[in-house]
Amino acid sequence: MITTLLKADHKVAIEDGELISYQVAGHEYIHQKGSPGWGSSDTEMFPIIGPTADAGYRVQVPRANALQDQHGILRELEYQLLSKTENGAIYQKEYKSGTVVNNSKYPEKSTARLLIWPFNFNFKKEFELVEDGLQITFTVSGERDMPYMLGYHPAFKLHSEQPYLETSEKRISLDEVLAVGSRALEIPDCARIALMDENSITIETEGFGHLMLWTEVPNMICIEPITFYPYSLPQSKLHEGFDYLAANEKTFKVLLSPEKTIS
Repeated sequence: MITTLLKADHKVAIEDGELISYQVAGHEYIHQKGSPGWGSSDTEMFPIIGPTADAGYRVQVPRANALQDQHGILRELEYQLLSKTENGAIYQKEYKSGTVVNNSKYPEKSTARLLIWPFNFNFKKEFELVEDGLQITFTVSGERDMPYMLGYHPAFKLHSEQPYLETSEKRISLDEVLAVGSRALEIPDCARIALMDENSITIETEGFGHLMLWTEVPNMICIEPITFYPYSLPQSKLHEGFDYLAANEKTFKVLLSPEKTIS
């Protein structure tokens, strides 16, 4: 089901929790499904980020067994729409400890048929059109001391031949991102980045701490806030990148601000 949000000349379309369109005065910022590059427009990486195949899909956690394919089990769960207003919508995914989930990558792209996680969790995703743009808020709640990583994986449509990205410290060309390939380019200790294209957009984050950039085509780029860059460790030691839920919940925010640049 597609949900539409409206505020002034800003228009957002969400399909079952996935951001499929963000237009301002008719200009589309989000990569469209069916275009070259990626079959989705946004997703979340939780409770792990990165590939696990080399570790036999097993991730070390303090209790029981954790079988996780690339980027975690959350993407295999379905969002439920909790509430909707003209300017906002809230979605939720819930998981009960030990529930076996079918892996959609099996058998074409994975040898892991089933996935499992030994902790309860609740994952909320809230969209809201605010004064500065589109704010997306993630709230993770669950068992205290549950290990987790979180990454948000939105894809942006590119309109010009020479777009680039800019932080407060450096400029990054599209060619630099393409050269890294599937591993994604790490931007450590960064919470704000601008995509300079035909129309610019700035991504500001809270709670994540880092970014990584990925694309393998010139017509789109994924700008991904992450709590941990997974390629800094071998897959067998991926657990060393976990954070732990210190209280009942943790909140993360991403603000997409069209026509706002790094100053």
